[in-house]
Amino acid sequence: MQFLRNLFYFFIAVAMLGLGALFAVQNEATVPLDLLVILLPERSIALWVLLAFALGGVTGLVTSLGIILRQRTALAAANRRIDKARAAVARDGSPTEPKPKPQPAADTLQES
Repeated sequence: MQFLRNLFYFFIAVAMLGLGALFAVQNEATVPLDLLVILLPERSIALWVLLAFALGGVTGLVTSLGIILRQRTALAAANRRIDKARAAVARDGSPTEPKPKPQPAADTLQES
């Protein structure tokens, strides 16, 4: 099953590269890119579009990487707490949290 998944990803990557190459061949016009403070030299419009697409993909990956790392850290902390609680239950037969204090009987309460 893993082989089929990798083969599928390989074909998707080859198809994307093929479409990118076809896009580059079909769009040969050269244009300069003006970034308000700097004027980049004339390059193929396909190059500018593909670079913008790639930059957006990398930005998304970096952004999601931070979120994924934060979630994995939280998951590891939760797993450590679970392991600690399981060890306490196996050792003592009770969780690590203190038992609740007994409530006073109704007849011992003072009325004000």
